Amino acid sequence: MIRETPRDNLKGGAWLIADMSLNIWALSIVKWLDADYPATQIVFVRACIGLVLILPLIWMWRMDFRKVENLSIHLLRVGLSVVTLTASFFAISRVPLALFTAVNFTRPIVTMAMAALILGETIGLRRWIAACVALLGVLLAANPWDVPWTIGLAALVLVVFTGSAATIATRRLRGAPPIVLMTFYTTGLAACSAPFAIDSWISVGPSHLIPLLAIGAFAQCAQLCFLRAHFHGEAGFLSVLSYVSLVLSASVGFVVFKEVPSLGFGAGAVLVVGAAIWLVMRVETSSAAAGKDRSATQ
Repeated sequence: MIRETPRDNLKGGAWLIADMSLNIWALSIVKWLDADYPATQIVFVRACIGLVLILPLIWMWRMDFRKVENLSIHLLRVGLSVVTLTASFFAISRVPLALFTAVNFTRPIVTMAMAALILGETIGLRRWIAACVALLGVLLAANPWDVPWTIGLAALVLVVFTGSAATIATRRLRGAPPIVLMTFYTTGLAACSAPFAIDSWISVGPSHLIPLLAIGAFAQCAQLCFLRAHFHGEAGFLSVLSYVSLVLSASVGFVVFKEVPSLGFGAGAVLVVGAAIWLVMRVETSSAAAGKDRSATQ
């Protein structure tokens, strides 16, 4: 089993920050469209745009497709991703952004548990503590208890489990070339969503064309960042660090949707950022110690 170094985790963390930023912008555009289009149509358009963007890369690295291993895991990852993305697009326009973020932040805990059970990763006490503190911060920030149960909330619960499982599948495929992973993901989304999108297709207005193109561009770039993050970093480490997207999504909500954060959000954000900083500082300390040990033996 491959063991990551602290420096690897920091590289993975940097890629994850880029992934989260791009995904938040893509989801913000979906929210701005305000359910004008079926979720399956948005998924299909997003996949088609992404496929066009990576076609030059597919041709450039076509030799990477000569021998594809773990085909069943590739297909499983595609299926889980289709369900996750469709449910996310369905839910984002039907629940408050804060609630969407809060429910999604249960995914790191689920992913950490899956990483320990399925991948055999060692999830240290520090990471569990950091995850729990960050989750408490998310609950304080979003205050989801006052929100009634809706079909949008049910879709979010589905996202938690399928999204976490898709992350574990990606981790299992970390040795595959990124272009192979991106191609399977993008073509799989297009193929699976096409019948449903065509059946419920709504004509795209001229003012919505560029935003829909942007969803595909942002999401495809985010996919590359996500793959690089999980190539370098451990799933347990990245799961905790992903809580930082609460602050990123709140910033976009404030600037774009004029959603003013509450005092509870401020307190929760402090816990989230504090847990992430505590975790990353531990990684940097371990990296420095490892560097000293190597120098001493040379």
